[in-house]
Amino acid sequence: MAAVPAAVSQPRSSSKTESYVDNKRKEDIRQANIVAARTVANAVRTSLGPKGMDKMISTANGEVIITNDGATILNKMEVLQPAAKMLVELSKSQDSAAGDGTTTVVVIAGALLKQCLTLLSNGIHPTVISDSLHKAAIKAVDVLTAMAVPVELSDRDSLVKSASTSLNSKVVSQYSTLLAPLAVDSVLTVVDPSTPELVDLRDIKIVKKLGGTVDDTELVKGLVFDKKVSHAAGGPTRMENAKIAVIQFQISPPKTDIEQSIVVSDYTQMDRILKEERNYILGMIKKIKATGCNVLLIQKSILRDAVTELSLHYLAKAKILVVKDVERDEIEFITKTLNCLPIANIEHFRSEKLGYADLVEELSLGDGKIVKITGIKDMGRTTTVLVRGSNQLVLDEAERSLHDALCVIRCLVSKRFLIAGGGAPEIELSRQLGAWAKVLYGMEGYCVRSFAEALEVIPYTLAENAGLNPIAIVTELRNRHAQGEINAGINVRKGQITNILEENVVQPLLVSTSAITLATECVRMILKIDDIVTVR
Repeated sequence: MAAVPAAVSQPRSSSKTESYVDNKRKEDIRQANIVAARTVANAVRTSLGPKGMDKMISTANGEVIITNDGATILNKMEVLQPAAKMLVELSKSQDSAAGDGTTTVVVIAGALLKQCLTLLSNGIHPTVISDSLHKAAIKAVDVLTAMAVPVELSDRDSLVKSASTSLNSKVVSQYSTLLAPLAVDSVLTVVDPSTPELVDLRDIKIVKKLGGTVDDTELVKGLVFDKKVSHAAGGPTRMENAKIAVIQFQISPPKTDIEQSIVVSDYTQMDRILKEERNYILGMIKKIKATGCNVLLIQKSILRDAVTELSLHYLAKAKILVVKDVERDEIEFITKTLNCLPIANIEHFRSEKLGYADLVEELSLGDGKIVKITGIKDMGRTTTVLVRGSNQLVLDEAERSLHDALCVIRCLVSKRFLIAGGGAPEIELSRQLGAWAKVLYGMEGYCVRSFAEALEVIPYTLAENAGLNPIAIVTELRNRHAQGEINAGINVRKGQITNILEENVVQPLLVSTSAITLATECVRMILKIDDIVTVR
């Protein structure tokens, strides 16, 4: 829509100051942005909480994903409107900052935008709204911190509770009794005592294997490969007291660097080539055998086959167990776990670079086989989780849920405070910010009050998704909090309001604080935009 020409409504004296400025376009763009972003927020709103619904996402290439994770849903949605894209980015940043609460953050942002729309239509300037939001967010974080309960890492029960709270809203919630302790144990094995704040989730490897049910998921102290041992020429499939080498070179005859063909005219030359190849491979295998190595993990090769039939035959004769086609990006994890060094050249093959383990064996699981390495000496701080599931959709969702649970515990390790769940912190915030708004004067108080109202969307949605009467529940919640029950929240299983801490519904402080700060930041960004310029 073109701007109305300024000349029409301009008075006769054509001084620059008195010209009519058209604000319609700015308002329209703001409105469009807010509406688009709210639509995205409403799409994920139904999947909030333990009784939330799941989304089935069908991608362009025919793949189907069933998920409850806000970040995954938004990631897969094809969002074209630029402001709506910001909400997708918002859930991504919540995913990287806290790992859980990806739906919450988008729902809060949607509610804030709804309030902003009302404030804007009342004629409050966007900058005023934006500044008040910022102040309110800082205040909100203080309120949350005051509510939090400190937790120790040795207190395993609290950690398990918070992990199971995170898992309760997922498809695999019925397995939360198994997956929550598993997640806690895996994070605690990885935590380095010297730097306890940093937990690298890359040290926890999740291996998915089809077959069985989620009940068969287990934590493996050691390594698991989703591959089978190469069975060529009857090599060993089980090795005790293994000495393991991770090699990055090929055990196959060398190729020339340039494409060329060698013409062999007579048979003796042919024989010589074959003999030379045999000697070359045998020489390599003798060097490997001399160090006492009896398990080889061979990295996938780009240039040529990492192993040939001939070399596999000789390796089998030398009683060396071979796992080939190890992915390049797994090498770092493997060497860290086995406490060995990758070997890039046959000349550097020495016994001090090997890793030692009690047992390397091949196990049949479901329809496939896996290689399991257990009893590793001086094992690095890593751990492997073997996830099982009856179909691919359940497997993928189990992996995502496990990742969320791991993130929750990582939050607790880095910031050791717990906070109640079940809509309790949001209502408490809403109450305290509402009281604070009465102290402020002018426009600010007005904006803060609407910010406080917006936070009620979380308990409202929780109740709505659980099929309770949202208005009655939220009113009763407010009443309880006004009487000083800070930890009163919605108990979705009983369908009433109880003290949520006693029901073991807890979440890390970091999840709530980062959700609120990130949501307000995103809303402030959307408010400040007054024009969209498309550049071709």
